[in-house]
Amino acid sequence: MLLEAPGIFLLGQRKRFSTMPEIETHERETELFSPPSDVRGMTKLDRTAFKKTVNIPVLKVRKEIVSKLMRSLKRAALQRPGIRRVIEDPEDKESRLIMLDPYKIFTHDSFEKAELSVLEQLNVSPQISKYNLELTYENFKSEEILRAVLPEGQDVTSGFSRIGHIAHLNLRDHQLPFKHLIGQVMIDKNPGITSAVNKINNIDNMYRNFQMEVLSGEQNMMTKVRENNYTYEFDFSKVYWNPRLSTEHSRITELLKPGDVLFDVFAGVGPFAIPVAKKDCTVFANDLNPESHKWLLYNCKLNKVDQKVKVFNLDGKDFLQGPVKEELMQLLGLSKERKPSVHVVMNLPAKAIEFLSAFKWLLDGQPCSSEFLPIVHCYSFSKDANPAEDVRQRAGAVLGISLEACSSVHLVRNVAPNKEMLCITFQIPASVLYKNQTRNPENHEDPPLKRQRTAEAFSDEKTQIASNT
Repeated sequence: MLLEAPGIFLLGQRKRFSTMPEIETHERETELFSPPSDVRGMTKLDRTAFKKTVNIPVLKVRKEIVSKLMRSLKRAALQRPGIRRVIEDPEDKESRLIMLDPYKIFTHDSFEKAELSVLEQLNVSPQISKYNLELTYENFKSEEILRAVLPEGQDVTSGFSRIGHIAHLNLRDHQLPFKHLIGQVMIDKNPGITSAVNKINNIDNMYRNFQMEVLSGEQNMMTKVRENNYTYEFDFSKVYWNPRLSTEHSRITELLKPGDVLFDVFAGVGPFAIPVAKKDCTVFANDLNPESHKWLLYNCKLNKVDQKVKVFNLDGKDFLQGPVKEELMQLLGLSKERKPSVHVVMNLPAKAIEFLSAFKWLLDGQPCSSEFLPIVHCYSFSKDANPAEDVRQRAGAVLGISLEACSSVHLVRNVAPNKEMLCITFQIPASVLYKNQTRNPENHEDPPLKRQRTAEAFSDEKTQIASNT
């Protein structure tokens, strides 16, 4: 009885395992670790249908050298979910059987030179034997299960966004008949995931959330996430959160220095506002969604930055033409020594460029020196063959200027085939920001020189698309 190795059984009553001088080539080429073919088309998960027996190579060794030997056989040893790589030899209690990867080890000649050297030093014969291994549902990976179940040749979903205990999937049409099975597999194969949801429409409403369907698991959408050492809590069914933007949140945060000011026009639950506030910056954060506003307030307190963040629940345009305008009038009116750098983040890729019009002639009075003008980080989607140029042209068209020589465009991520998310960064020209365009003599600059100075301000990003993966 092999009590130490459940799931493993023997070839026969008398001959427990047999010598295997070579595995036939056609056997190696078959999908050894694919589930049984009769699970194809399954829409309701039946875990018992995934039993399968495979023939694998094993190496017999003395039990006292197993630990030392395993360090040298990491490459060759079998690695499968739920499978022990070392089992007791049923015919010799003083020996152990090391399970080997059938795709790497075919005969004793398959061992690398260094591995053979260690075997020789430990007086272990490189003779390979074969063993019958029973695989069950627990031993297959999620991608292997879904590839076996879904129609042959169609795309398989094995990835998802993780939001706390929630797996967020974007299933394609051909996957929908299998959606509940897919959801359950994601829960089974990913520790800590207790709910799987599928987005059933695009983010096209004013609150930036989307309708979702619970595919499997619990209905609870209240979740907690950690991102860049900060904690956020929210109801995922009512607010916007994308874990794929973690690197982008860090990138923008690193651009600000202590004492700077950030206006976050579409703040969500705080992934830009909170890290920036932790840098001893002053933050004005806004979101139109009442649920986002509620959780933004909560998360500011949770991360102990509520004294550094002023929170608003306004339309983006009203926020820019109200609180932002008032604060800019004060900040840009300060003496040169006290002026902080001002940044404006506009993370609403589907529409943010349209909101740039709110900056046109926003301020009254004499323009400040160009070095203190606000720096805008505006996000957008593009399906254009030249996405950077597309975003520059569309943003410039709204502002009525050319941004060709005074902006940088950063590639944030690929959203879908032929669809990119980008961030264009530029300093708002005084001619756009101020109603009164008459400049003080000491602040006057010729347009070519002004463009040169503005371009130099963004030399770190070069004005080319930089990948952020």
